[in-house]
Amino acid sequence: MNAATAKSANRGKAAFADATRVLTSVLAPLEKRVLVAMARRIPARINSDHLTGLALVAMLGAGASYWLASVTRIGLFLAVVCLALNWLGDSLDGTLARVRNHQRPRYGFYVDHVVDALGALLLFAGLGLSGYMSPAVAGVLLIAYLMLTVEVMLATHTLGTFTISYFKMGPTELRILLAIGTLVLLVHPTAVIVGHTFKLFDVGGLCGATGLFITLIVSAVRNTRTLYLAEPIPGDRRP
Repeated sequence: MNAATAKSANRGKAAFADATRVLTSVLAPLEKRVLVAMARRIPARINSDHLTGLALVAMLGAGASYWLASVTRIGLFLAVVCLALNWLGDSLDGTLARVRNHQRPRYGFYVDHVVDALGALLLFAGLGLSGYMSPAVAGVLLIAYLMLTVEVMLATHTLGTFTISYFKMGPTELRILLAIGTLVLLVHPTAVIVGHTFKLFDVGGLCGATGLFITLIVSAVRNTRTLYLAEPIPGDRRP
């Protein structure tokens, strides 16, 4: 790091305020207790960076496993294992830092979400190559996920609130749904709707993308209203 970069980083550190995390998903209370108990038992030689790396490698493995599923159903089982490992790394890295009082708010926030975005690309690419989901549907899902991610990041910056779950659904619940759906593929890879047969994951993927887009719209409208009330047009006396 050169002197100019270091100076800029120091200025940012002085002005940075960690955002308030909002996690109200169904499994959040139980998950928090489990993660804290696990973090207290992790050897000192393992730190949060190792767990973040595990999350990324696991998501790469999940994408590769779905791709492998195009030739053997073993790939579906491997994908479920990789999703579990991704949950372990992605959920435990921040908990471990907090338990050890090793928080790095800027670094952790930035790296976690770069890893999440890259992981989503790898996952949906694998799904699109699996034969169980059409590439177009996988692409729509990726776009919906990334657009919602952008909205969350903007809200975090402008409102100081980092929303992790919506409508009682968070990353853990979504992983569980994906894992269950993956196992269902072993016996029911298709779905019949109004007499027409579709790929099960195409139906699920379009439903998921619709849910993400609806969440994006609801959140954007709510946050826009909040920001407008906080910063109205000068001289505008409307409530």
